Amino acid sequence: MAERTLSLQAVTLVRRFSGLALMALVGCSSGSGKPPQQVSAAQPKTEVFVQSIDTVSTLEATEEIELAAQAAGRVQRVLVRAGDRVEPQQLLLVLDQAQLKADVTALKAQSEADRLAYQRLEGLVRQGAATALQRDEFRAKAVGSRQALRARLADLAYKDLRAPIAGVISDLSVKPGDLVQAGTPFSRIIRNESLQARIDVPAGQANQLAKGQLVQLLDGQSQRPLAKGRLTSIDPTVNASSQTLLAKATINNANGQLRDGQRLRTRLIVGAKRQLSVPFAAVTRQFGQTFVFVVGSPSQLKADPGKANLKLPPNSLVALQRKVSLGPLQGDRYPVLQGLSESDRVITSSTLGLRHGLPVRLTPRPANP
Repeated sequence: MAERTLSLQAVTLVRRFSGLALMALVGCSSGSGKPPQQVSAAQPKTEVFVQSIDTVSTLEATEEIELAAQAAGRVQRVLVRAGDRVEPQQLLLVLDQAQLKADVTALKAQSEADRLAYQRLEGLVRQGAATALQRDEFRAKAVGSRQALRARLADLAYKDLRAPIAGVISDLSVKPGDLVQAGTPFSRIIRNESLQARIDVPAGQANQLAKGQLVQLLDGQSQRPLAKGRLTSIDPTVNASSQTLLAKATINNANGQLRDGQRLRTRLIVGAKRQLSVPFAAVTRQFGQTFVFVVGSPSQLKADPGKANLKLPPNSLVALQRKVSLGPLQGDRYPVLQGLSESDRVITSSTLGLRHGLPVRLTPRPANP
């Protein structure tokens, strides 16, 4: 009889402990049969974000010279190619000089003969064997032949085409054997060390511009700055067809990475502002809209339950999806324009698979956003 009583007491204790264990399991399961998802969260942090205008610009060389022959002639030699860097007075082209060289040789001989004849006659005048009028005639002849020689030497020099400045040769439109005309351009020399960016600024943002503002030229894919400069001029008028205003900036291109005529994405830094921010990892996008998850309570969930389970213990934590408006990403953070306050706890990890109203559990030491 005593053994039976002991057995009944043992069964009663087992049932009681089983019931307590079941209640504990239900309490931990948040009513869904699954434990709360563990996440990290932190409040939005105030950061300094630059205010910028993103647009496009076209580069043009500040020093560019057209090359043209000063005298007509047939091309004998071409000593440079497109893309070659040249120095001042470097020989670029040689035109046919055979006839001119023959003329120069003959004129040198004539000039020397006339000079000697004038000198002999001058001696005769001193001796009284010739008149001053004869001497003057010989002197005029000597001067004339010397001037003719100088003119022909100048024509010969025009047959050697040299670089007027240092720079890079553009496309060449001549080859050996071609006939070039005086004054007709055949190439250009461009100096790319310093370029001018012609920036198209939307008319609605023109009032934000000021001389001296920083200008960045960006890589089209990575958005990495390629070069920078300062705003030097702002056109007072707006283009009626494009509704843009022309601004100009001087760009340092000492490494020669940029080219005349190149079109690039451009960023104008017009100011800076302290704003709340969230990390890149906290942001999700759906149907073209931007969201973050914040840590909330069941009472907050009741205001916008959606399809969430409302049968949760009062002290539970849940993920609340919050629509936000963000500025452009800078570094690894977005500036918050609308939708969050300093007191919100933004979920910064394990956002994959989160949904509105899902129970969550915070890590012991939340990571800073």
